[in-house]
Amino acid sequence: MESVSGRGESPPPSDSVEDELELSAVRHRPEGLEQLEAQTRFSRKELQILYRGFKNECPSGVVNEDTFKDIYSQFFPQGDASTYAHFLFNAFDTDHNGSVSFEDFVMGLSILLRGSVQEKLNWAFNLYDINKDGYITKEEMLDIMKAIYDMMGKCTYPILKEETPRQHVEIFFQKMDKNKDGVVTIDEFIDCCQNDENIMRSMQLFENVI
Repeated sequence: MESVSGRGESPPPSDSVEDELELSAVRHRPEGLEQLEAQTRFSRKELQILYRGFKNECPSGVVNEDTFKDIYSQFFPQGDASTYAHFLFNAFDTDHNGSVSFEDFVMGLSILLRGSVQEKLNWAFNLYDINKDGYITKEEMLDIMKAIYDMMGKCTYPILKEETPRQHVEIFFQKMDKNKDGVVTIDEFIDCCQNDENIMRSMQLFENVI
């Protein structure tokens, strides 16, 4: 009888291993938060709240693309967010290793929510530059625009015709591609966005979809 109660008092090995891992994670956390506080525009309190939410959705501490799509689709149930989420995931995954860590996520979020216009436009350029070759082509811009329209869904834009994203892109691209070489560089992109209120407003749409 004694041996049974004795056994009952000590936790199973798996629990103690998990506890230990959790403790070591907690021990490392403040150091990481200090660094992120210095690198981002979030306070320590905000970072702790973000971390809690992130760990809640992603207990492993990193997000793969499928999880990212699942989370994102919850925000846009009226449309199909998977393509836009794919492009967004690639923009957050700065080292292109197929996963987004809490650090990646917070760095991106800091720019999008608290960054200067210049920083936001740099980030937007990176999003539109799908193959990351330093240029935006008309096809890349069209792919992103279509993804945004798909995500916003038919109930948001009930009267949209199929051609609307293409028309949008034609107008934007002509304005942006100053030297008419068929690609938009980061300088052309930033210059045009900053000097064109309509395009800036469309960039605000982009900000809202994040």
